[in-house]
Amino acid sequence: MKKQGHYRQGDVLIAAITEIPAKAVKQPKAAKIILAHGTATGHHHMMITPKPVAWFTQGEIPSTTAKPSALAGEIYVKLPAGGTVKHQEHAEIVLPKGTYRIMRQREYSPEAIRNVAD
Repeated sequence: MKKQGHYRQGDVLIAAITEIPAKAVKQPKAAKIILAHGTATGHHHMMITPKPVAWFTQGEIPSTTAKPSALAGEIYVKLPAGGTVKHQEHAEIVLPKGTYRIMRQREYSPEAIRNVAD
């Protein structure tokens, strides 16, 4: 399922893939997609594309009101013309055309596995 190409922005990991899993749920096409909400600052990671694109979710995608300890699901996106990932505190990432899996990075603590806080 994976092909070369990994990108990281804060607590978000983006990996190039060859296909979207069959169980992923299709979302309405969009040109701006929130990939992850910040837990401390209110900032967010956003995918911006020239035209609305197909995107999908799998698992639970917590909102800003979700418990910080809830593990995030995954987002999949098809970028026929590429896209840009932006965040208020990080350098932007320009993605070439392709299909991508976006996930929150996780870390281990003795209490539980949790999302990395950005």
